[in-house]
Amino acid sequence: MQASNFQLRSSGSPWLEPWLASAGFRVATHGGYFSGGLGLSRLKCRLQCSQLWQSTSLLHNQKEKDRYFCIDQSTLYLHVQSLRNFPTEKLCGEVVVVRLDSALLLGHLGTCTFSLERALLTIKYLYKARAKVVIVTSWDTVLQSDNPEIKSIDSFAEYLSSLLQLQVIPVDGAPGLTSFKKEKWVQNNIILFENLLSFRGEVANCNDFSRKLASGATIFVNDSFSLSHKILASTVGITRFCYASLAGFHFEEELTRLIKITDTTRRPYIAIIGGSNFLRKAPALRMLIFLCDGLFFVGKLSFQIMNGLGMSVPSQFIERNAIMEVLQIIQVARDRNVPIYYPTDLWCLNNDNSGTLGVINSTGQLDGWTPADIGPSTLEKISSIIPLYKKILWIGPTNYDLAEEFSSGAIQLGQILEKASFDSCEVIVVGNAACNTLRQNMDSSSRYIEFRNAAVVWEFLKGRILPGIAALDKHYPYRIPWSSVFCDPTLPLVVDIGSGNGLFLFQMAKSYESSNFLGLEMNEKLVIRCLEGMASDEKRNLYFVSTNATSTFHSIVSSYPGRLTLVTIQCPNPDFNKEQNRWRMVRRMLVEAITDLLQTNGQVYLQSDVESVLLGMKEQFLSYSKGQLVVDGDDGDHRMENPFGVVSDWERHVLARGAPMYRTMLRKV
Repeated sequence: MQASNFQLRSSGSPWLEPWLASAGFRVATHGGYFSGGLGLSRLKCRLQCSQLWQSTSLLHNQKEKDRYFCIDQSTLYLHVQSLRNFPTEKLCGEVVVVRLDSALLLGHLGTCTFSLERALLTIKYLYKARAKVVIVTSWDTVLQSDNPEIKSIDSFAEYLSSLLQLQVIPVDGAPGLTSFKKEKWVQNNIILFENLLSFRGEVANCNDFSRKLASGATIFVNDSFSLSHKILASTVGITRFCYASLAGFHFEEELTRLIKITDTTRRPYIAIIGGSNFLRKAPALRMLIFLCDGLFFVGKLSFQIMNGLGMSVPSQFIERNAIMEVLQIIQVARDRNVPIYYPTDLWCLNNDNSGTLGVINSTGQLDGWTPADIGPSTLEKISSIIPLYKKILWIGPTNYDLAEEFSSGAIQLGQILEKASFDSCEVIVVGNAACNTLRQNMDSSSRYIEFRNAAVVWEFLKGRILPGIAALDKHYPYRIPWSSVFCDPTLPLVVDIGSGNGLFLFQMAKSYESSNFLGLEMNEKLVIRCLEGMASDEKRNLYFVSTNATSTFHSIVSSYPGRLTLVTIQCPNPDFNKEQNRWRMVRRMLVEAITDLLQTNGQVYLQSDVESVLLGMKEQFLSYSKGQLVVDGDDGDHRMENPFGVVSDWERHVLARGAPMYRTMLRKV
């Protein structure tokens, strides 16, 4: 356990921050992006316990468990690894596949939007880091048939070249680098694959298609946030074949904005909710009741609320399969003292084909009239209550499925929200119709947060995991205050990956008091049990964190003020039934993180009761460490003795039945 002096290396990019700042982009710290507010932890109405254990007294009641440093698993998937925080030196020479959003590229939002600039920045950043960039995207040739940029892949590549001011080379045929002539990449040009909608494997998330898409690539960058709710080969399947899967600059910013919807630090908070299909949106509406201090229903949804409140509503507007859901939501709102508002009048179209519009009381007779939009009295009501709130969410259209020329309420609502934004009110707008309305009223989009694709937001509010986000690598969302965790955070650190029930580390911490010990374990229940067992220990040289160390190791350990002297990986699940998952824990990202942070002469201890598992782990460490790790001593037939005099729980079980353990020790040179 002797340790020499070693300086932890930073994963930051020395040229990134000034370069981003000069490009006009906000530069944020690593930990500041996903802190959110109380609303994030309430995404599934659970309390996120994010405080560290700081007391040495025994636990006397269940409330003490809130002091354990465990992350709410329902929101853990939102904390993703981003391109911004990925070491730039690891990009040089690597083939990077970037999934872009064609809606941004084809000018539907205007050619100078911040979203487009962020998407282009992702490509330029990778190019500047000397990565070999492959662009994959999709576009609907039928719906966008009048757009000259998508007549062919060649014209699209030419259009991208003009946007990036860099040469983009189109590659015809099935996506993949197997048929691409490598000599075309001599000048580090950018490659564009064929339209993904031309291939069935994209929508089917076909494993073979995903493998071909990733052929030759090592890193995947997702910058198509609008597809986060879909399971596609180019957003989900491809991540199985790349050692690092990251969020691009546009994706990262959109995810930060999405989380702001559930942030309740600015209150009171009101949601203006439109559209139709109450039953499908009911889970999201229940979430909004817990997030907001007021709900204003417009569009067809308002008829369901009015019917639930006992008002007279024409039968053709009632969703009879949603009546129970409506009543439940009204009851929950009453229990929480959340006011529910609804239209007092409506603009309606006369059914006599004369095109006459009239204002009808919402509780009056609508026979012979078709609702078109919210009326002037309703808008006055909205205008009077908006100043009472500091945060506004507008999601869904205000109209009733009629043509846009019969919809004037949305325009006036946009004017009301514009005024609110000038009065320091935070405004979030969701859906194409709402976003277009506010763009007509505002001279700058910087005063509000917008989401064009409402489907992503609805799925998020329903509490469902968004596949495009879940597929990306994760980072640990908090910076651990080591001085609160350990008595002396400068002592050498030993990390056990997959610490399980913690018995190995408990014994190690007692035997080697001159070191600190950290267990990283995915199973949250096991971590809580380990932390409970530490409650009476006053030495404080042991701690456990619930996390997936494969992708979070660097973000956790890099902030430790002392030196990393030893990493142990013992008996990972071999998973022989699924060959692609064997030794899944030991991947290139983990090996590189350990190699980067380990001090010179630091060690990696590998152990398994299955020899092929040990050989697989050893091979990956020696391969991905690029010569920085060597076998320490002669491991021969991998039957070396346990060097610590402390056995793990599973090791004890294996030895008790007379079976061998296979071990090896690696050392950093």
